[in-house]
Amino acid sequence: MDDDNGVNEDLNANLRCQSTGDPQLDKAVHQWLTWDKNHRTRAQVESLVAAGRMEDLRSRLLSRMSFGTAGLRAPMGAGFNRINDLTIIQSTQGLFSYLSRYFPDFRSRGVVVGFDTRGQEESGCSSQRLAKLTAAVMLSRDVPVHLFSTFVPTPYVPYAVKKLGAVAGVMITASHNPKEDNGYKVYWCNGAQIASPHDKDILQSIEEQLEPWSASCWEEELVESCSLRTDPLTHINSCYMDELTSLCFHRDLNSSCPLKFVHSSFHGVGHVFVQQAFQMFGFAPPIPVPEQKDPDPNFSSVHCPNPEEGESVLELSLLLAERENACIVLATDPDADRLAVAEKSDRYGWKVFTGNELAALLGWWMFFNWKESHPDPADTQSVYMMATTVSSKILQAFARVEGFHFEETLPGFKWIGNRMHELAKTGNMVIFAFEESIGKSVKLKTCLINQKFLPPLSYIQSPPKVSTARSVPLYTEDI
Repeated sequence: MDDDNGVNEDLNANLRCQSTGDPQLDKAVHQWLTWDKNHRTRAQVESLVAAGRMEDLRSRLLSRMSFGTAGLRAPMGAGFNRINDLTIIQSTQGLFSYLSRYFPDFRSRGVVVGFDTRGQEESGCSSQRLAKLTAAVMLSRDVPVHLFSTFVPTPYVPYAVKKLGAVAGVMITASHNPKEDNGYKVYWCNGAQIASPHDKDILQSIEEQLEPWSASCWEEELVESCSLRTDPLTHINSCYMDELTSLCFHRDLNSSCPLKFVHSSFHGVGHVFVQQAFQMFGFAPPIPVPEQKDPDPNFSSVHCPNPEEGESVLELSLLLAERENACIVLATDPDADRLAVAEKSDRYGWKVFTGNELAALLGWWMFFNWKESHPDPADTQSVYMMATTVSSKILQAFARVEGFHFEETLPGFKWIGNRMHELAKTGNMVIFAFEESIGKSVKLKTCLINQKFLPPLSYIQSPPKVSTARSVPLYTEDI
C-alpha cells in the first residue's frame, strides 16, 4: 500500500480537478479522496469518477448510514453510506465523543469489541480488520479496549460488557445478511443494543467527527503493542459456558438422551462454541455439517446465509441427518445468535419449526422449571416473559393461565433488552423473551439458543413422556 502512495496522490490531485458538474458531489469526492487511506476503496471512487458514473457516486457519497434495529448495516465498499475502514473510524470517533460526555469513568471502564468472520477482498475489508480499527481509535485516546482475539458469537459482546463493567460494546457483524454486507452494532452498559435517544445522539456525534483524528486511527498494529488492549476471550468463554449450566435442569436425562443431532454453523462462528455448549449440558456432541463447519465469508454452500429461509438452506443438514439417522437438525446463523430447528417424524417427514412454535416450547420449559424451584404462587408476581409485537401471543396465553406477567415491545431485540434491564432494577425477572423473524427463526437474549432447545427435547423424549402433546400443557385461550 505504501509503495502506491505517490502515484495515488498524483491521481487524486488530477481527480480533484475533474469536476462532476455537481458542486455537492465534488466536495464529497474531495473529502473521500483526502480522508480514505485504504487504497482499494479509494481506487473504487477514483474509478467511478473516471468513468463518469455520477449516480453511483451520489448513492455512495451523498448520504450516510443510520442506526436501525440491527445497528449500522450496509454493503462493504467505498462510500459514506457503506461499511469500510473510513466509516468505521468515523463511527468510532463519534461513539468515543459521545461516551466521553456520558460516562465520567469512561477511561477506566473501557469498551468491548468483537467481530464475526465476514470479509470482502475487493474493498480490503474484513470484520477482523474493522474491529482492530475500532479498537485503534479508542486506544489512540487512551481508552482500555477488551478486543477478542478471534471471532466470537454476537452474544459474547453484550455479555462481556456486563461481565467486565465496560461502558459499551461494538460487534462487527451483519448477522445473516448477504455476503456483501457488514455492520456495526453498539451495545450500552446494560448489555442491550442502543435505543433512542442514544442512537440519534451518537449519529449526531459522528457527523461532528468525520475527519480521522490522526494516523493512529488507521494502525491495526496498535492492538498488538498497546498495553491498554486486553483479550477477554478465555475469561469470557469460560464464564459464559459456566453460566449456561444454570439452564441445565435435568443433566442426568441429557447424558442418556438417545437423540442424535446435526448442527450447521452456516460458514460462521458457531461450530466451536456450540460443541462446547453441548458438552456443558452433558449431551453427546452434535454432528457438524462438514461443508459448513468452517468460516467462509463467501458462504459458498448456501444461496443465503439465513437459517430462517427453511428447507431451501438446510438441504445439506437434512441430507447429513438422513445418513446419520439423526432426527433433529439445528442451524445457527453466521454470528450464532439465531436458530432454526427441524425435526423428523416417521409419519410426516421433516418439519421446520417456526419461531413462534419454538417460543411456545421454550417458554413452557423455562416456566415449568422455574415453578419447580419456586413452589410459592406469590413468587410468580415478579416473573415476566416478553415478545415483540410481530411475534405470537402464545406467551400471553401462558401468562393468563399461570399468573406471571407478559409484555410486548416494539420489533427489535434492543427494545426487549432495555426493558429487561428496567424490570431487573425493580426486582423483577424476565425468564424468557423472544422475537420471531419471518416465521422461521427465534432469537433469544444473549445465549446460545441451542442450549435452551435441547433439554426440553431430552425431557420430552424420556419415558414415560413419549410425545410433546402429552407432556406440554395446551394454552389456547385468546391467542
